[in-house]
Amino acid sequence: MTRQVIFKIDEKLKERAMKKARKEGIAFASVLKLATQAYVDGALEVQLVTQPKLNAKTRRELQGISEDIRQGKNLSPPFDNAKDAIAFLKSFR
Repeated sequence: MTRQVIFKIDEKLKERAMKKARKEGIAFASVLKLATQAYVDGALEVQLVTQPKLNAKTRRELQGISEDIRQGKNLSPPFDNAKDAIAFLKSFR
């Protein structure tokens, strides 16, 4: 037994998907069925990634750091070896 699935999708996205399916000689409905089956079988993985939300203080600090980097301020010099890097860090004691 089959069931009908109805969902909303951006019109331009649907048109592009249908055009691609048609170009590849497959019905768009078949693409959706195959994608659903692949998802159920574990062959298609969907991952949602969220952007962390920064509080106002952290956002200001990061903006200041980014500005310093653009201006070349508050940066360490390049190092050729670890010894020089450690010596540079120890100079702040």
